Amino acid sequence: MSLSRSSTPSSSVIRRTLTVGAVVTAVGLVLSSSLFPHASQAQQPAPLAAQPSSTASNQAPLLVKGLPDFTELVERVGPSVVSIRTTQRVNADDEDGGDEAEAQMREFFRRFFGAPLPTPSPRKNNPQQGKQQGEERPRGVGSGFILSADGYVMTNAHVIDGADEVYVNLTDKREFKAKVVGADKRTDVAVLKIEASKLPAVSIGEVNRLKVGEWVMAIGTPFGLENTVTAGIVSAKARDTGEEIRFIQTDVAVNPGNSGGPLINMRGEVVGINSQILSRSGGFMGISLSIPIDDAMKVAEQLRAGGKVIRGRIGVSIAPVTKEVAESIGLGKPVGALVQGVEQGTPAEKAGVEAGDIITKYNGQDIDKASDLPRLVGSTKPGTKSTVQVFRRGAYKDLTVVVGEMDAPKSKAEKAAETKLAATSLGLQLTDLSAAQKRELNINGGVLVEAAQGPAARAGLRTGDVILALANAQVADVKQFEAMLGKLDKNRPVSVLVRRGEWAQYAVIRPGQ
Repeated sequence: MSLSRSSTPSSSVIRRTLTVGAVVTAVGLVLSSSLFPHASQAQQPAPLAAQPSSTASNQAPLLVKGLPDFTELVERVGPSVVSIRTTQRVNADDEDGGDEAEAQMREFFRRFFGAPLPTPSPRKNNPQQGKQQGEERPRGVGSGFILSADGYVMTNAHVIDGADEVYVNLTDKREFKAKVVGADKRTDVAVLKIEASKLPAVSIGEVNRLKVGEWVMAIGTPFGLENTVTAGIVSAKARDTGEEIRFIQTDVAVNPGNSGGPLINMRGEVVGINSQILSRSGGFMGISLSIPIDDAMKVAEQLRAGGKVIRGRIGVSIAPVTKEVAESIGLGKPVGALVQGVEQGTPAEKAGVEAGDIITKYNGQDIDKASDLPRLVGSTKPGTKSTVQVFRRGAYKDLTVVVGEMDAPKSKAEKAAETKLAATSLGLQLTDLSAAQKRELNINGGVLVEAAQGPAARAGLRTGDVILALANAQVADVKQFEAMLGKLDKNRPVSVLVRRGEWAQYAVIRPGQ
C-alpha cells in the first residue's frame, strides 16, 4: 500500500516530462524542416568545372616564371661594348662639321629619309678663312663591340660613313684612333681595327636558336650616353624590309647612337647588331631592327680578308609576282621573282633567261618572295655554276647560269643595256617636257611621268607627275635622268622630288618591292 501511494506522483512527473519532450521534438522538426530543407529541395552545388581544382595535376603549368635579372649579363658583356665618335676635317667657319646634335640630325635624315641634311654655305669674305684648314669637328656618335682580343671592332657602316677620323672609346676610359678595315653599305656592316691587345671580346651566338618572345638586351650610346642598357623581347625574326638582309625585330629601346651596338641573348652572346628603328618622330616607338650576327660575321670575314665584299650577280631586273598574275598564268600561288628585263651580255642572258620568266628556285632553294633572289645570288661566289628554275608559258624549266661578279667592270653593251633599263626597272615611263610645259609650270627642267607601275606606283607616283630631282640632284631631261639613275645602286631605295599640280613632295621608290 505504501509503495503504491509513494509511486503515483513520480509517474505523473515522468508522463509530463515525456509529453513536453515530445512537443519540443515535434516543434524542432517543424522548424528544422522550414529552415533546413531536404537535400532534394536544397540548392544544388555549382558544377564541378566551375570549382577550382584541388590537385596540382589538374592545373596548367606556369609558362612564365618571373622577370629576368640582367645584372650578370651587363657585368659580363659590358666591357666588350665600345662607344664610337667620328670627326670631319673642315674649315673653321664651315658649319658642315656641326656639333653632336647636328650629327644626330644628319644620321636621322640619312637613315629615315634617304637624303642628307641640307648644309649651309660657308661664310664668304672672312679674312681668317683658310687659316685653320683641316680642323676636326665632331660629326657623329655610335656604338660597337669588340670582335677579337687583338683589336677588331664591329659597328654599322652608316656610323662611320663620311668620317675623316674614327675614335673608339672603351669602358675603362681608354680612347684609340681606329683604322677602317672595311665597310659594306648594302648590309650596313663595318669592321674597325685599334692597336690594343688582351681586349674582352664578345661571344657570338646562333641566330637559328633565337626564338620569338625571347628576352634580349642592348648596350650602346644613345644620344651620347655611354653604356646605356635597355631590354625587351624578340618581336619577329627574318623581317623583310627590302634590304639585302632580313632583320631581327625587337621592342628593345634603341635610339640614335645605339647604332652598331650588340643585341645580346640571355646566354650573354651577341645575336645581332642594332641598326635601325621604325619611327615617325625620329625616336624609339617600339620597333627596332637588328642585323643577324651570322650574316654580319660573313661580311666581316670578307672585309678582314680583302677590305670589301664580293657578291654574285646574274643581270636581271625583277618584280614581285601578284596573286592575279599567278592565277592567270597557271602558277597557282604568288611565289617567285618576275623577270622584267635581262641585261645584254650578262650571265642570265647567256643562260637563256627571258623577260616574263618567273624564277621559282635557285640552286634548289624556293624563291617565296622576289627579294629572296638577290640575297641568294649575292651570297654566291662569282664563277659558280648555279641552277635556276623558271616558270615559262605554263611549264617549269631548269637553266644553268654561271654567276658573275656584282661590282666587276661592265662592258659597253652591259652599260648601255643598264642605262636603258634604269627607269623601267623602277616602273617608270618618262618623256621630256616641252618648252610650253616648262613655262606653264614655271620650272627649268624635269621629266614627265607617262606611266608609273610596280615600285614607282607603290611609292605613290602616277601619270602626269613631274620629277624635278633624283637622289637630291636636279634633273634636266630624260637622258640625264637615265644617266644619273644608272650610276646609283639599283638595289637600294632612291628618293625623287615630284611636282603634282602646285605642290611638290618627296617620294622614295624601293626597287623590287
